[in-house]
Formats: sequence, C-alpha cells, structure tokens
Amino acid sequence: MPPAIKIESLSKAYQLGDFGTGTLSRDMERYWARFRGRDDPFLKIGEINDRTGNSDMVWSLKDLSLEIEQGDAVGIIGRNGAGKSTLLKILSRVTAPTRGAVKIKGRIASLLEVGTGFHPELTGRENIFLNGAILGMRKAEIKKKFDEIVNFAGIERYIDTPVKRYSSGMYVRLAFAVAAHLESEILIIDEVLAVGDAEFQKKCLGKMNAISKGEGRTVLFVSHNMAATETLCKKGIVLNDGRLHDEGPMSQCISSYLSLESKDIKDTYIGSNFIRSVRISAVHDPGKYASNLTLDVDFESPSSLKNPVLGLMIKDKFDNGLLTINNRHYKGYESIGRNKAQGTISLTLPDLPLLPGNYKIDVFLGDQLVDLEVVREAVIWKVPEREGLQTAFSLDYMLNKFYVPGAKWKFEK
Repeated sequence: MPPAIKIESLSKAYQLGDFGTGTLSRDMERYWARFRGRDDPFLKIGEINDRTGNSDMVWSLKDLSLEIEQGDAVGIIGRNGAGKSTLLKILSRVTAPTRGAVKIKGRIASLLEVGTGFHPELTGRENIFLNGAILGMRKAEIKKKFDEIVNFAGIERYIDTPVKRYSSGMYVRLAFAVAAHLESEILIIDEVLAVGDAEFQKKCLGKMNAISKGEGRTVLFVSHNMAATETLCKKGIVLNDGRLHDEGPMSQCISSYLSLESKDIKDTYIGSNFIRSVRISAVHDPGKYASNLTLDVDFESPSSLKNPVLGLMIKDKFDNGLLTINNRHYKGYESIGRNKAQGTISLTLPDLPLLPGNYKIDVFLGDQLVDLEVVREAVIWKVPEREGLQTAFSLDYMLNKFYVPGAKWKFEK
C-alpha cells in the first residue's frame, strides 16, 4: 500500500527584510528558475537555518525526506522555530516549498490557526458551511454532519451569533469540530488545541484517537504537550533547525527531543536574594528504586526570620509536579530555628521511589506565613539506571504528595 504522505528533499527558504531581490530582472530570473524546477539562483551556497547569523535567508526546512503510512497517528515535535508549522502549511497547500516534492494520497482537513476560514461577521451556522466548503465538504455532506458538529463543539446556544463575539476557545471548538467531522483521509492539527479548556482538550484527543484507530485515517499532530502527544501518537517525528532529527516510536522521539532541550545536570545554584546558594546530594540504593535526597540551602536576610520555612517541588521531564513539601504544613508545623538571619537549612528526604531520569527541583524560602523567594529549577537532579530491577514506582503513586515519611529539616550556622 502506498504511503499517505511522501516527502522528498523538501526545503523552504524565507527572505528576511525587504521582499524581492531588489530589481525586476532578478525577480524574473528567480521566477524563471522556479518555473523550470531549478534552485533559486540567489540562494547562497551552504546556508543553514541559523537565525543568529548575518544571512538574509532563513531555511525553515532543509532537505527533509520521510514517509507517513495510512492510518498512522504521528506526533511532530521540536523546539520553536524547528519548522513544524511550515511543514504543515506545505502539506495543507497554504504555502509552496522552495524545492522538493510532496505526494499526498487523499483529502486533507487541517486546523492550523484559531479561526482559519471563519468570517467574523457571519454566524456560527454560516461559518460551518463556509469552513466546510473551504475544507472540501459538499453542502449535502455538511447538512448531514451539521448537528453532530454543533453538538461536539458544545455551542448550540450561540450557533446563530456572529463569531466575532466568540471567545478564542469557542472559535477553536467550532473549527476543530468542522475539521474532525470532515470525511477526509488525513487530519492535520497544529497546537491550536492549547486554546481550549482541559475538558475540551480531552474530548479532542478522544476524537483524534477514534479517527486514527477506529476509522483508519491519518493524523498529524503538533503539540508541546508531550504527555498528550505520547497518549495519542504511536509514531513520532523530531525536527531541529528545519532538518529531520529523529523518527520512530513516540516514546523514543520524546526522549530524543528532550535530549535537545535538556540542560546540563547542575547540583549547585548561586543566588542573589534571600537564597544565596543551593546544593544537592543523593545516595541511590543499588538494590531498589529508592534515593535519599539531601538539599542544603544557604540563606541570608536583612532581618531575622522568626521561623524559616524551606520547601521544594520535584518535577518530572514533562514539568509535572510530583512532590511539594515544606515544613509550614508538615506534621502541623515543624520548626527549623527561630529568629535566624542567616545560615544553612538542610532538608533530607529518605527512600524516594523515583524512576531513572532527570528531575527539576524548585526551592522555596519563607518566614512563617510570608513567602520570601522561589527559585525555579534551582538544581537538576539525575537518578541513574540500576541493573537487575524489573519494576519501579513513581512519586505519582505516593498516598500524599505533601508527605514523605522520615523527612527532616535541620538548621546550621
């Protein structure tokens, strides 16, 4: 069976600054080269997608080749500026490539921006027919799907109101409902679901899951929400600086993407306000997934703290908070030391059931009920792999995310 999408040596360049090459003759020369299928004669040799350089040409995509099979749900991930949206615009025929070829089998329904294809003066009802026609739906097909579209969007009460009065969330609800109910072979979604609320995002993910698995249609999904992408997509594509960085199983691609984004492991932090420095040390039990974590925080205050409060938040690779703890609400209230203007506070957390990987730690300092300072990602802590272990637990499974048995605070001058 031929692939649903085949991309061959796809490249897209954008000219920075003024449009055109400066003269009509050079513009005609560029047009003639494109007409004959030749490269742009004014592109410089060896230019890459470097937004920090002095070049006036930016390659949003560069020599991209890949195939997407029919019925695949594919997550496209990468940093801002990696070329994700440009790729989807080329696939949706919104813009043309500078060079290369794209072969698509089947009809495409795409949702690239909030309100794409909507006219603000028309009602929701009228825009369903307008947007459906733009996406290639026949009038009879739209009528057949109309009630289903409106029910999915959940805006029955406002269907005869001009969409210029809709919120951005209502816009995307209606736009997604139209695109998802078009009987197309390929559905393209670019980040716009982030506008919707949590309930609607869950509803959309369920619909896309049904489209790819139940109906056998191809789904291309761009999102910075790694958890949602991993849930929906089995295969992934990682773009970096307009080039294909990795492709394969979604979990593999997420790890590859996070390696691009990952910061160097840092077990110390030098601050400037109340928190002067943060140090972290850990002992990992080789026989089980458990780690003893010790956090040392040096602080200095212009006036004495009546009762210092030290806390931390441990976050996973998706920035999900796994554990938040401080002595303010721990066992009622545990005193570290009274009337202290400076010194070192140590917090020890024993037997944390952590999976291997990198964890970001936010550090918090307060005084009784007053918050003084929060340092985001003060340290990044790595839990190593341990051999011979088949199962593990995550902090998600702790009975109380605010309580660690045996946690201890200690003050030292």
